[in-house]
Amino acid sequence: MRIPRDIDANHLVNLLGRYGYEVTRQTGSHIRLTSKICGEEHHVTIPNHNPLRIGTLSSILNDVAKFLNVGKDKIVNELFS
Repeated sequence: MRIPRDIDANHLVNLLGRYGYEVTRQTGSHIRLTSKICGEEHHVTIPNHNPLRIGTLSSILNDVAKFLNVGKDKIVNELFS
């Protein structure tokens, strides 16, 4: 599945909530999310843009997939299907 091209930061924050990510702080135009789902903390920073650039979104999804030890395609399918 292709990564959608029209995802904004707030929508992505809500979608990543499925994996235990919660907003821990916002500084300027960057939102910091933290997850403790695998027993250790994982931080992701998302720029508060509408829409997110495809490379930025892809990088964030790669980082989340690596933390969860799953493929990026699985994350994309679960979030955007």
